Amino acid sequence: MHRRHVLRILAGTGIGAPALHRAISVLVKAPDGLTAESLKEAEWITQIPLEEEERSAILKAVNDHSEQLASLRKIPLPASLPPAIQFQTVAPPPQPIKIDRDARPVDNGVGKLPAQKEQIPFLPVTKLAGLIRSKQITSVELTRLYLDRLKQYSPMLRCSVTITEPLAVEQAKKADAEINSGIYRGPLHGIPWGAKDLISVPGYPTTWGIPYLKDRVLDEKATVAKRLEEAGAVLIAKLSLGALAMGDMWFGGKTRNPWNPKTGSSGSSAGSASATAAGLVGFSLGSETLGSITSPAKQCGVTGFRPTFGRVSRFGCMPLAWSMDKIGPICRSVEDCALVFDAIHGADGQDMTVTDRPFDWPTKINLKGLKIGYQPSTRNPDRARPELELLEKIGCQLVELGPPPEFENYRALANIIDIEGASVIDVLLREGHTEGWNSWKNIFQSAQFISAVDYLRLQRLRTRLMVEFEEYIRPVDALVNVFEIFHTNFAGHPSVVLPRDFSDLRGGGKRPVPMTLTGQLNQDDKLLAIAHAVQNELTAHLQQPPLDDWLVKYESGQLDQKPESKPGKPEKPGGKPNKQSPKKDGDK
Repeated sequence: MHRRHVLRILAGTGIGAPALHRAISVLVKAPDGLTAESLKEAEWITQIPLEEEERSAILKAVNDHSEQLASLRKIPLPASLPPAIQFQTVAPPPQPIKIDRDARPVDNGVGKLPAQKEQIPFLPVTKLAGLIRSKQITSVELTRLYLDRLKQYSPMLRCSVTITEPLAVEQAKKADAEINSGIYRGPLHGIPWGAKDLISVPGYPTTWGIPYLKDRVLDEKATVAKRLEEAGAVLIAKLSLGALAMGDMWFGGKTRNPWNPKTGSSGSSAGSASATAAGLVGFSLGSETLGSITSPAKQCGVTGFRPTFGRVSRFGCMPLAWSMDKIGPICRSVEDCALVFDAIHGADGQDMTVTDRPFDWPTKINLKGLKIGYQPSTRNPDRARPELELLEKIGCQLVELGPPPEFENYRALANIIDIEGASVIDVLLREGHTEGWNSWKNIFQSAQFISAVDYLRLQRLRTRLMVEFEEYIRPVDALVNVFEIFHTNFAGHPSVVLPRDFSDLRGGGKRPVPMTLTGQLNQDDKLLAIAHAVQNELTAHLQQPPLDDWLVKYESGQLDQKPESKPGKPEKPGGKPNKQSPKKDGDK
């Protein structure tokens, strides 16, 4: 019987049980891959009708999924290997750990207010806190200074979605009143900050970067926003993110890099990194599924910290992949990240993946003799490596390692993000609210054709990656500049990115030279201590981008001009995807 007849007969009998979907879809697959016609017939599985143009667009993605999953099924996974997802009861742990939240700067001294007003917004939180505590500047004065800068530079950088001025002024006045009455909540008290616009705050839109939600206001307050409010911080802006947490393109345009506004800031925590680098906020929060904190931090020359998975609640924040999302700070310095992390970490009874674990800052960890793993350079094996010299200078011991687990063996794991994201956005997809989704529409449509059995197989393969990566990192306390963004996000390890230097670009602007440190699971304080010691030997994090020079070009229209292509030489299409990563670094 022709397979079309089989499908029609089965559909007519009402047989549509999920257990049969995958088996039936195999009938419509041609030997050389799925065809547009057979894809059309298989659409009843997803109950999402496709237009002809959409069908053609996702056909390759569906076939790619099929090839990857076919290869995946050849990998032997013992029955004893569980998926990397786990049911957790809502019962509290038998011995809860008390979270003190008493972090303070290592140097808790008070500096002097800079004579030049434009220097103030670029001070680290550690310095701003001293100025506020000593009443050299009030929170209202500092807040208005940042608000003025947001209004001046954000239109050029496209880094803010909503400026929360009424709330900011109210919170700043409250902070000043408390400090004047002798109530000091800690180093974040009175410090203005910005939230990636997937963090919900009542009274203001939470847009997720897409046009359909640009006016949507949620009633719930995200746990991280609530905890920063309790720490006395002042929310001054909801910052841009790439649409649905992909890249740096949102409904307001492409978020720009303050060091070179001709380029994007990367993403998806695009506005958080851009605004922090530009001195428009004292610090910010971002989120990461696969590079969305570390990538824009590298691009914009700021310090980004992705904590261990399960240390910070995601309640009230847009999920992209429940089994992978992390919330973390993007700041001027490593110590700023430590102070912000101290305020936001710990269980809240809402996000059941989060556990209470100790975090000490300043840490008492002795850095002397800590082992740092690195890979030998294959391009310039005899060339001096400044990042290794810095680590030796602070007393760490370098340990040469081989490459991390082979990426090609785990490439298919990227489908986990697509599948979980498709479930998150399912209602919007089915209702057709897909304007401005970047590449997500096709990705989510094609993910609908992946079975639950294959999803669990992917999570079981993820467990194997977690085991292998744990064996890889076990001999050392941290890794430096090892290409493992894929491994660590799927395994849940913490990472810190900081600017080590800057290089000049021919066409103007600068390119940050980043340094990445990755730590052991739940040893976030040790990782931050190593990174802090390294940063104490540097000054790159204190440099300021020449925004006024770029602003002149922006206001004259020069910044948005595209160079004309030479006659007879058409512009080249985009480059091929990086073979080391299934998605562009920072796309998710």
